[in-house]
Amino acid sequence: MTAAGTSVQELAETFGTPFYRYDLRELDAAHARLTRALPLPHTLYYSLKANPHPRIAERLRARGCWAEVTSEAELETALAAGCPPPHCMVGGPGKTTALLDFALAHGVRDFSAESDGDLHRIGAAAARAGTTAHCLLRINPDRTSTQAALTMAGLASQFGVDSAAVRADPGRYTHVPNAQLTGLHLYMGTGLDTTDALLAEFETALTTAAALADVGLPLKRLNLGGGFGAPYARAAVPSHFPGLRPQLTALLGEYTPGWTEGRPEIVFESGRCLTAPCGTLVCSVVDTKISKGTAYVVLDAGINQLGGTARARQPPVRIEAYPVTPRPGALTECRLVGPLCSPLDTWHQALPLPLPSAGDLFAVPNVGAYGLTAALLGFLSHQPAAEVCVDGDTVVSATRLQLRRSPL
Repeated sequence: MTAAGTSVQELAETFGTPFYRYDLRELDAAHARLTRALPLPHTLYYSLKANPHPRIAERLRARGCWAEVTSEAELETALAAGCPPPHCMVGGPGKTTALLDFALAHGVRDFSAESDGDLHRIGAAAARAGTTAHCLLRINPDRTSTQAALTMAGLASQFGVDSAAVRADPGRYTHVPNAQLTGLHLYMGTGLDTTDALLAEFETALTTAAALADVGLPLKRLNLGGGFGAPYARAAVPSHFPGLRPQLTALLGEYTPGWTEGRPEIVFESGRCLTAPCGTLVCSVVDTKISKGTAYVVLDAGINQLGGTARARQPPVRIEAYPVTPRPGALTECRLVGPLCSPLDTWHQALPLPLPSAGDLFAVPNVGAYGLTAALLGFLSHQPAAEVCVDGDTVVSATRLQLRRSPL
């Protein structure tokens, strides 16, 4: 497939706004950056929650990524992208019976168990399928650093089993019928932007894993998670995590000395770091107005297209949209808002910009992760933004998600 061109302006003329532009060569570059930063050998899972677009999953599979999924639809996307069932892992704290049965029926055997109950549900589903599931036990360690944008361990959490509980009764997790424990999964937080922050989390994970291996938990596989940060909805250069590979290699040698021979197999997972840099949301100015001294820029995209979950954080993440063709003139503190009938539909309270005019194109960079499918897509029932994948000077895909009500 192709179009008149792949620039933002050309795509806007062809497909209208709003739309996401995914640059597959930027995706390749992000994958190369991350894999250069990681110790060898390793297995890298792509977490489809970051962006389940089929072309992105397909491209990352071609680069060697395995697939971490949390729903039937994500698993279908991974399989359609060419990821074989043995290279898929099902995770998440709320695995339903339907999801487990679906995954096992499609040949998936690897799971991350978040609790004692989760482990038994996996085992029961495997028994129904006449097979044995291979499970990592996700661990909530006793401590974590405070450098993650979103902390997921080291405190009370829906994620993982408290390490103290596992140490107190390891046999509770190693003798579940049809759920063979093969290793551990530790994922402490996300949005770790520096090498030092990552190393602190990985050292906590490695010390925790070593302590649990000492009380009898198997350690054939060790999923260290990730949390690799990336800029979100703002202009910034992605991190290369300088020095991570040699320093993490040394830590692995200290705590898991057989890891270079696969004892244990070292696993990482990433979504944001792989996909964020490849995506740009392009939208149009619908209106500008001054209200009680505040300049409002009303866009045809808001939290229904980007930032629904990000705006739920405290404090909310600010989303920065920039003119595709900057206008001359003095800077004005502009409040960027979307088309929804709610004051919550605000991306930024005071972004300095030359005051734009209706019809101007704006672009939000670094939104290839947690973009469209993390937005409030159903609110006010606007149609979802188009998604256009480009590979160099070729448009390889142009699609639109559909929200439809179907009879049951």
